[in-house]
Amino acid sequence: MAAKYEQLASILRSEVQQILRQGGSKLATEAELSERYHMSRQTVRHALKLLEEENLIERRQGSGSYIRQAGRADDVHQIAVITTFLDDYIFPSILHDVQSSFAEAGYSTLVFATENKVSREREILLKLLDKAVSAILVEGSKTALPTPNSDLYELLKAKRIPVLFLHGIYSNLQGFPCLLDDNFAGGYQLGQYLLNAGHSRVAGIFKSDDIQGPQRYHGLICALRDGQAAIPDDSFFWYDSQDRAALLSSPRCELLDSFIRHRLGQATAVVCYNDEIAHLLIKRLLELGRAVPEEVAVVSFDNSFYSQVGPVPITSLGHRSGRTGRTAAKLLLDILAGKQTAPPPLEWELSRRQSG
Repeated sequence: MAAKYEQLASILRSEVQQILRQGGSKLATEAELSERYHMSRQTVRHALKLLEEENLIERRQGSGSYIRQAGRADDVHQIAVITTFLDDYIFPSILHDVQSSFAEAGYSTLVFATENKVSREREILLKLLDKAVSAILVEGSKTALPTPNSDLYELLKAKRIPVLFLHGIYSNLQGFPCLLDDNFAGGYQLGQYLLNAGHSRVAGIFKSDDIQGPQRYHGLICALRDGQAAIPDDSFFWYDSQDRAALLSSPRCELLDSFIRHRLGQATAVVCYNDEIAHLLIKRLLELGRAVPEEVAVVSFDNSFYSQVGPVPITSLGHRSGRTGRTAAKLLLDILAGKQTAPPPLEWELSRRQSG
């Protein structure tokens, strides 16, 4: 989950734009913001510092926080960022890098979250069609499935509003650029890594409604095939966005227990969709008396803080710090400048730790 000051900073960015549209020039005081949002003065100061670093505001000792004049309402350059979950553990750092890059180029950022719901995505797109936005960076909702919102994306294209997809794009939507992780290669790399470590039976847990899940699964099973290892269909477990919410609210829920009792079987290693799932799985395995990695090795994707804070640090694939956000921002700014580029997939780097 994003830190409180990061959540408040996102709210205040929108507040800055509202103040500009109303002809104002000054934010509320720290005390007023603290009371309004029920957060400590220290949290408010951290949020304001972020906005100051992005050149959105200027803090004057004894006077308050003023909106920089370069961003007056009649000259606002806004880029909308649509994500699935604001509290997703990898998104706050991506958002920070994206917003910093856009601010350096003179753009402010509007942030929206769909909660990975197609209906919510539609509401946001309809709102943006009526707004003066320069471009949109979007993490699609349920990208493993066709989208009913293709009509709105086509309307955005007709209005010449550039749209860049992040992490995945819908099968029924053509002609839009997308910055992708090389998920097939990542799954293949983890499969090879486990085979080289002596594991001949490998299980997996993957997310079904985002395209990254099927792509990572595909890479893994191809690595098992090429390594002459068994492809145990019954050892692969799939979960969706609703299941994720259940897992986060009750890590000892029946989903993980069902995988361990009915899917893990004789497998000596598990490839997890991401660090979040790997972290929960390791905790549950240890609670049930299963040693990690001695009995079951666990590897995953993202190389996030989750890979280092649990009882057993996780071997995980990730990207160099700041690469995803900075690369996405540069691509969208290039598109706005009239440069048509085909973004290459982001390659993975393996960080080996104690989990396998």
